[in-house]
Amino acid sequence: MIQVIDSHTCGEPTRVIIKGGPDLGNGPLGERARLLEREYADFCRSVLREPRGYDAMVGVLLVAPVNKDCLTGAIFFNTTQNLGMCGHATLGLLVTLYHQGQISAGKYDIETPVGIVSAELHDANTASVINVESYRYQSDVVVEVDKFGAITGDIAWGGNWFFLVYHSPIAVKFKNISQLLSFASAIKSALEEHNIKAFDGAPIDHIELYDKPQNSKAHSKNFVLCSSGDYDRSPCGTGCSAKLACLAEDGSWPENKEWVQESIIGST
Repeated sequence: MIQVIDSHTCGEPTRVIIKGGPDLGNGPLGERARLLEREYADFCRSVLREPRGYDAMVGVLLVAPVNKDCLTGAIFFNTTQNLGMCGHATLGLLVTLYHQGQISAGKYDIETPVGIVSAELHDANTASVINVESYRYQSDVVVEVDKFGAITGDIAWGGNWFFLVYHSPIAVKFKNISQLLSFASAIKSALEEHNIKAFDGAPIDHIELYDKPQNSKAHSKNFVLCSSGDYDRSPCGTGCSAKLACLAEDGSWPENKEWVQESIIGST
């Protein structure tokens, strides 16, 4: 019997596994995450796919942390693979634990496979997170994409690897989701075909397209292709981290000034 609790953050779903997950032992969290992906892929797919879920859903497996100062360990995954970190799922996790009566409003450290993140539950429906340190790996990388020609983007880390395209040839609007999916998928395929990778040969499994925002309070609007092959309904926490890392490298956004990101469905 598997017990789960679902939540939504800006339209993006999280499914926290409360009970019934596989025993991954007590090793380093990164090793346990790799074990989950290697040995329990069927379990992950069965938890998230139809008829009980769909490709956009992110799962969180709660495990004992190595660092005893942390509230919990958390391994994030989708229908195809693990995620290093997931911003929206971390926020959903805190709200879920509050719903269970396990925590109250306050600050908590959560151990993830890519490091410890700090999160704060403000109230029953509001949380914030300080992500792992993010950085740009390469700028102005050009890749030839079938039917679209040369596409330029940055490779950056925000807890997951992203290829960020600042000027999408397809308008980043809800009505264009099918075209944006095809375009982003073509970029991902081209990166693989041309063997363009991130640090230490890591695959780039997220594609992020930017355009002008429709919300007057936002600074840009994005479309994010997730590693599952579906698109992110939220503004994408790790993607925002990667974006801000690039802005910082360029010196084009002042330190400590808030950046408001709009998602493809209009959430911010």
